[in-house]
Amino acid sequence: MKKLSTTAVLMLVSVASSVVIGQEARGQGPPRSRTKLVMLGTGNPSPNPDRFGPATVVLVDNVPYLVDCGVGVVRRWAAAIRANKLPSRPLDLKMAFITHLHTDHTLGFAELIFTPWTNVPANSPEAVRPLEVFGPPGLGAMTRNLLAAYADDIRIRTSEGGSRALSGSPGPIVNSHEVAAGEIYHDDRVTVTAFRVPHGNWEHAYGFRFRTPDKTIVISGDTAYTSEIGRQCNGCDLLVHEGGFNEEGAYFRTSHTNAEELARVAAEARPRQLILYHQRGANEEGVRIIRSKFAGPVIVAADLQVFE
Repeated sequence: MKKLSTTAVLMLVSVASSVVIGQEARGQGPPRSRTKLVMLGTGNPSPNPDRFGPATVVLVDNVPYLVDCGVGVVRRWAAAIRANKLPSRPLDLKMAFITHLHTDHTLGFAELIFTPWTNVPANSPEAVRPLEVFGPPGLGAMTRNLLAAYADDIRIRTSEGGSRALSGSPGPIVNSHEVAAGEIYHDDRVTVTAFRVPHGNWEHAYGFRFRTPDKTIVISGDTAYTSEIGRQCNGCDLLVHEGGFNEEGAYFRTSHTNAEELARVAAEARPRQLILYHQRGANEEGVRIIRSKFAGPVIVAADLQVFE
């Protein structure tokens, strides 16, 4: 094989560098991640105005996939779009996954159903685009009961002279899907797998694993310690996990994960980044314990924070 001269090598390096510089100047540098994680609510049932109820968006190619719908979920999504200059729309939440049916994870379900429906133009295709919601057994009854609770609102809005009279729809369209553990959803951007987690007396509580074109994200939901988190993450990019406090009591032990247990979960799961949610505050003591046994990054998430 003929060797290139030193001059030829330098010329090739110069050309390659020029191409890279030119691409960066045109905004065509190293590709940005197609996946973002947006924390809409990082709190728990406590009425903390800085931490809304649990709600997280996995954003892939600017398409939002919502996990849980704590109170104020649509408004928190609108706030996250504004705060982070996301190229998304507040009314685009059309795909949701519910870990379990505790109130702090579902108080925003009615808002998720009705706020987009009442705000999209009545004669647009979006007016008849259904909301798809996946979750545990009981989700179907919750959906039907919420629609029944607002039957008068739907009737008034869709009747002659009402704000939705032009849509030709009897009301918001919601497709609720009660799922079991396993792959529950797949499209060109994500594959979503549900897995069982132990959460007190709930017979059906799930965590979710999202596989996107460039990331694997695992969201624990509310859970006591379980080795299933480690199996599902297994070196994942982001592990979003509840708890990490040092608390005692029978309820906490069977429903949530303390700091020592969360350190064990992190060591088993080996995430590239551990993100804590379902918090009350900065949780300095819990983070200290976790970091003493897990060398990776540990972050207590804040509402409206974005991870890429």
